[in-house]
Amino acid sequence: MTTDLGVLTTAASKWEEMAGELNKVETRYGESVQKITTGGNWAGVSSGVAHSTFAGTRYEFSAAQIQAKAIASLLRGAHEKFTELRKKLESARDDAMAAGMTVSAQGQVAFDYAKLTPAERSAYHHDPDGEASIRTAVTKWQNHIDDRVKAIAELDEGVKTALGRASADSNKDAFGKGADETLSGFNAGAEGDLAKAMKPDRSSAGTKEDKTGHTFSGPKYGKEASAKAYADVFHETAQGSMSEGDLKLSGVADAYGGGRATANFGFTDQGFVSKAEASAGVRALAEGRAEYGYVGQYARAEGFAGIEGSLTAKATKEEVTVGAKGFVGAKGTLAGGAEAFGLGVGVNAEGWAGPGAEAWWGYKKDKETGVWKLGGDAGLSPLVGGKVGLEITIDPHKVSEAVGDAADALAGLFD
Repeated sequence: MTTDLGVLTTAASKWEEMAGELNKVETRYGESVQKITTGGNWAGVSSGVAHSTFAGTRYEFSAAQIQAKAIASLLRGAHEKFTELRKKLESARDDAMAAGMTVSAQGQVAFDYAKLTPAERSAYHHDPDGEASIRTAVTKWQNHIDDRVKAIAELDEGVKTALGRASADSNKDAFGKGADETLSGFNAGAEGDLAKAMKPDRSSAGTKEDKTGHTFSGPKYGKEASAKAYADVFHETAQGSMSEGDLKLSGVADAYGGGRATANFGFTDQGFVSKAEASAGVRALAEGRAEYGYVGQYARAEGFAGIEGSLTAKATKEEVTVGAKGFVGAKGTLAGGAEAFGLGVGVNAEGWAGPGAEAWWGYKKDKETGVWKLGGDAGLSPLVGGKVGLEITIDPHKVSEAVGDAADALAGLFD
């Protein structure tokens, strides 16, 4: 609510200025360096190599302009959408307050008893239907505001995805298709339309079509090197939830089949990352949660059949982890735990049919939910064995809400 969205358009202007300066450099390069290979005074193998190399450099100057303009466009689109959604959130808050609610700085809705006369307050407290109507109204307005906040969070993640795609080389003119000579250079195929750039990959949207591909980027400009190869046969996800007053039930089911191999390495402004993993097979997950206010329970079941292996070492602002695993066969996992006021403790156990070993320890932040997870596990199986582990979760948003409600309740005692 208090973020200065104007910095987005300021940054967009800087990116547009950069594109203009890059255009000057490209022109100067073409007129002073590249033209050496276009005259008739230089011939032979070295001339041919120089011609390709200089054309590749000229290409990167052009691609950098396309990328800069696309990022500028994405930032302007983000400013427009964030401004629109924040206005809707402000309107939702104002409507809730006009309907007799209070809305905390964390977005928590409560009935504003302070606006009632002593007689009205007493009548509500002694009327079961009155208390029920208050709970219903609070839930309705809470859901309304939560939906507005969720829309902003989804846009935030979408903008992050769009900017990441724009800054990764698409290699659309590489491999003999054009003058591109650098696999980890600038993106000549950068998409500047925010709506298009935010669209999820078909593989993550649950398509049943086969999907294969590969990407590679080198360590440059504060980014880590990464490589990925994948062959997704299918990926299906289903989820749902329902609420009744303070009770909320939710569940998710996910199934995936295919093979993936990824590797990341580098020192960036976020920290150190070194990770390599590969897997092929079929896996499935089902999880259910039941929450009542700030107290809840969860249970999760997972299954995997195939081959997998990984080595991990990370030290960033949002994750410190070390781990290794190797497994061939089938495994089944059961996990469960309880949560209260944003803090959760759970355990998990796996049964393995096949040789393997695994160990993991650390803490990390879930990028989708913002929940911090701390824990570790270890497993060993010569042929038949398993793994056990502990997981502790901290949800900053729920902790903040719980503290805010406690403060509101305490303040209400002195009204």
